[in-house]
Amino acid sequence: MSNHHNTNETLHSKIEKNIAVMMVLILVVISIGALVEIVPLAFQKDVTEPVKGLKPLTALQLEGRDIYIREGCNVCHSQMIRPFRAETERYGHYSVAGEFVYDHPFVWGSKRTGPDLARVGGRYSDEWHRAHLYNPRDVVPESIMPAYHWLFENTLDGKHTADKMRALRAVGVPYTDADIEGAQAAVAGKAEVEAVVAYLQQLGTVIPPNTPMTRQAQ
Repeated sequence: MSNHHNTNETLHSKIEKNIAVMMVLILVVISIGALVEIVPLAFQKDVTEPVKGLKPLTALQLEGRDIYIREGCNVCHSQMIRPFRAETERYGHYSVAGEFVYDHPFVWGSKRTGPDLARVGGRYSDEWHRAHLYNPRDVVPESIMPAYHWLFENTLDGKHTADKMRALRAVGVPYTDADIEGAQAAVAGKAEVEAVVAYLQQLGTVIPPNTPMTRQAQ
């Protein structure tokens, strides 16, 4: 019994002292955990199929999303409501995977310097959003969000909007030929603020506000 214990202790000590072996074993354990936890999700319809009514972003909304990312909005605002009472009472129905199947990349975020925006669509008027983007303190006096005056001055030319749609279609977003052909005309000459507001106004609207908070929403 003593010899067996000493053998195990020696083996354990050798592994602990050999960094290369330790790293390999850690990777093996993490890989097994990933296979067990992550791989099954790829075969669940709730994760891989869009929720009922989900549509790809329009050309203007797509440009707005890119500006939203360019300006770092996703650094301060998350788009992921967790299924906790404190979150759902403030923001609305918790986020479900099927809402994001057309998102490339995801903009869930990981920090809430500002409020979560997952269900902000339709909560405020276009005029409110424009005023908020021009000078946040005009509508939220305690806001620490910076002003985005240049969004009102910069205009879109749409030169690459169709290319973006083609790339997204290649990874499964169902854009039609008509969507792609009309992309540049749909955005050319519009102010960047119009695109950002269009993007914000569609966030979270695929699940109606009064939807019961059960898995049926997925």
